[in-house]
Amino acid sequence: MTKVKPEIKTKTTVSRQPLHTIVDDSYKAYAMYVVLDRAIPDVRDGLKPVQRRILYAMHDMGLRPTTPPKKSARIVGDVLGKYHPHGDQSIYDAMVRMAQDFTMRGVLVDGQGNFGSIDDDAAAMRYTEARLSPLGAFLLTDIDKDTVDWGDNFDTTLKEPTVLPTRLPNLLLNGASGIAVGLTTAIPPHNLGELCEAAIYMCERWSKRNKISTHDLMQFIHGPDFPTGGLLFRYRLDENEKRYDAIASAYEHGTVEGGFVCQAVTAIESIGGGRSEIIVTALPYGVGKMTIIERIAKAREKFPGVPTMPLESPVVRTAIIRLKI
Repeated sequence: MTKVKPEIKTKTTVSRQPLHTIVDDSYKAYAMYVVLDRAIPDVRDGLKPVQRRILYAMHDMGLRPTTPPKKSARIVGDVLGKYHPHGDQSIYDAMVRMAQDFTMRGVLVDGQGNFGSIDDDAAAMRYTEARLSPLGAFLLTDIDKDTVDWGDNFDTTLKEPTVLPTRLPNLLLNGASGIAVGLTTAIPPHNLGELCEAAIYMCERWSKRNKISTHDLMQFIHGPDFPTGGLLFRYRLDENEKRYDAIASAYEHGTVEGGFVCQAVTAIESIGGGRSEIIVTALPYGVGKMTIIERIAKAREKFPGVPTMPLESPVVRTAIIRLKI
């Protein structure tokens, strides 16, 4: 005789809440996921999740600075299949940026082939090769000696580090930029020697570290150190036309109104025949030659002495502006 299982009755409770409360809670949960898992770097190693996964995957593949590089497509496939299932192009773009010496103050990936220039994109991943740079390998030193916490990957089949050991202040060295839900960050790169001097200063006064001021550290860290050079204007005028130190304000408060003003480095050279050239030898960080040329082209009516603006200079970070003066 078939036994009939008794019906199990469950009690459901429906609570009424204001719409703004539900939206607020859901928004915060989504924002936190984006911040932690996608867009904003971790202050401990200065890396976004995709960057950390690329470096760890290259370490796991044995791509040391002294070993032959492998095809970028192979590296991207490894990262995509094991740790970061969010699209191959986004992974490749992140790896390319870590190999560009005009983007990173200290490159973490040693790229072989066309990894782009200030104005041009990198070649497709099937044409380029990569391995860890000495600095990138240094970030992973002692990772196998129980120095960091580990977590499951996206399908719980592998373990991945939640943070890299990182024996240097990578967040300040290479800076960071990211946009999340309701949050954004933009930290400029700095000089490694200056960072080390500031770190030594703090270590020697560790028991009194709470008394170390921004002014004390700025004796060593004078300001950002952009890989492309350029002139950074330290002082600005506030709304009351009062002069203030924009760099110190940014270090003190985490932001500066209107951002920093950075200018190209130029020199005027005579080329004979009553003509001269403006040689642009250093560009503002993140600004390409074409952007500057386009702005000058728009303003040529105001500057009738600029007949041509050639781009034939073989030096990546140099532009030439010819003048009739």
